[in-house]
This record gives sequence, structure tokens and C-alpha cells, in this order.
Amino acid sequence: MTIQPHDHLAPAAAGPLASVEALVEGLAGVGYIASRRIATALWLAAHLEKPVLVEGVAGVGKTELALSTARLLGLPLIRLQCYEGLDESRALYEWKYGKQLLYTQILKDHLGPELGAAPDLAAAMNRLQGVGELFFSEAFLEPRPLLQALQAEGGAVLLIDEIDKSDEAFEAFLLEMLSAFQVSIPEIGVIKARVAPVVFLTSNNTRDLSEALKRRCLFLYLDYPSAQREREIVEHAVPGLARELVDRLVGLVETLRRLNLKKPPSVSETIDLARTLHLLGATDLDVTDSALTLNVLLKYRDDVQIAEAALTPRQWKKRA
Repeated sequence: MTIQPHDHLAPAAAGPLASVEALVEGLAGVGYIASRRIATALWLAAHLEKPVLVEGVAGVGKTELALSTARLLGLPLIRLQCYEGLDESRALYEWKYGKQLLYTQILKDHLGPELGAAPDLAAAMNRLQGVGELFFSEAFLEPRPLLQALQAEGGAVLLIDEIDKSDEAFEAFLLEMLSAFQVSIPEIGVIKARVAPVVFLTSNNTRDLSEALKRRCLFLYLDYPSAQREREIVEHAVPGLARELVDRLVGLVETLRRLNLKKPPSVSETIDLARTLHLLGATDLDVTDSALTLNVLLKYRDDVQIAEAALTPRQWKKRA
């Protein structure tokens, strides 16, 4: 396999990566309302060619940030969903065993006469050596997400989603990739990125990640947005919703987040409720059945009961 040198991508002098302000505007154009802090982290990651570790509770826009960045830059998104037991055969590469077996059968008739002409076993093994190496070459390699990102001709956005669900051993395996944008395959050698990918790692912070992994990344924590920012997000996602209803909706969500809930409503659930209200043609939260509203925002029965006790029907309009 031909090993390509790592051609470092020069910082863009124009376009969406020209400045932090350009990134904020560009992300808004593809549907992601980013704060200056988020845009600054992304701008630095692109220019320093460092991965971004994005932590935060579920549903605050971590994965969507990677998706929006891919749309903005016009790059393919390559996603690796992490889970317990994930290993390099699923993340980096595996051999095309079926193709190897097929070629073995095809070559069987040709190998027989050649081996039969060998004077001894050692000579026969020497003749087989070159054939054996052929079966562990690029032609028989099946690239998985990490290798696909390194081999992308024009670059890519690599999303390593929910890294906290993987094992510590997989974290250690990622270190070479994250520090030098390269991987080592024993049968082939070191493969370096043709163009450094833009890498996002997301974590719901269900466990502590290793210091070694964190050192190789820029860190970005996404919390629930401010009320003003959440209004902007809802208005952008559901442009037909009345401003007064958006204000009441965001106020209701903020009230619920202050309760002692197992799973407070996330931004994605706020948008889901906004779409529900728009679909129903609602002009006020009072016209919507409270049980339906809570079932859109909350995901646990105990949370719904806590919210129903805290927000009686008379309180919907007042508290929202």
C-alpha cells in the first residue's frame, strides 16, 4: 500500500473558517445557532488541527455541531458510534476474508504446479511468501470509519460519538490517531492522513475520560443555553411559531429544568414541543393538553408526575 504523507492543511484565508464571526454566521446558515464560545473552539480546532472533545448532557447539540460543521464546510461526515466492546476491527479496519478465500480458490490450480516444481519444502515456502503478502495488501483491506477519515481525498469531518460509552482500552487505541492523524497497521505500516480531518469526540460525561485523551483535544462543554439563546434556536427551527408562544414555551422548559427531575428537558425536546405546538396550530400553552405537553418534554413517568404536581393547569400560563 502506498503510504501518503500528511499534507497539512493551511488555515483558510477566506470562507467560513476566516474568522470566529464568519463561523457564527455560517453555522446559523446551516441551522445551528452557535455562541461565540462554540465558534471560537471550532475555529481553533480547524486551524490548530486538533480534535474537539465536546462534553455535556444529552440533547444540547453536541452531535448536531459536528453534523452542521460538515454541512458548512461541504465535507463528508464519517461517524463512529461508540459502545462497550468496540475494537479496532469495527473502528479502523478489517480484512476481506471472503475475498481472500475466493482468491485462494482461484489461485489453487496455479499454485499446485509451481509448488510441485520446488526442490524442497523450504523452496516451496519461499515461493508462497509473496502470495501470502498479497492477501494482506490494500486490495483486501476493508476500511472502517477511522481509516476512511484518514483516506478521504479532500478531508472529512470525523464524529466519534459518545466516547464515554467505549472501554478505556479503546481510548488508548485512539491516542495515535488523535495526536498525529495516523494509524499503524502491522501488515502494512503507518498510514497518515492525506488531509487532516476535523475531529469531534462527544461525551455525555457518564464516566471520566483519560488524561492522555484529554491532552490531545481542545475541550468544549455545552450546557443548557440561556433563555435568549434558546428562543433564537426555537425561532430558527420553527419559524412559524408566534413569538409570545415561544417565550412561554422557553419559560416552561426553564421551570422544568429547575425541578428535581431525572432527565430535564433538553434543547432537542424544546424543539420537539415547538414543532408539536405548530402542528396543532396552538396559540397558547393553555390550549394544549398538559399531559401531551409533558410527554413530549419528559421521558420518565416519575418526572411527569413531579412536573404535574409542580405545575397545575392554572399555573401553565402563569409559570410559562
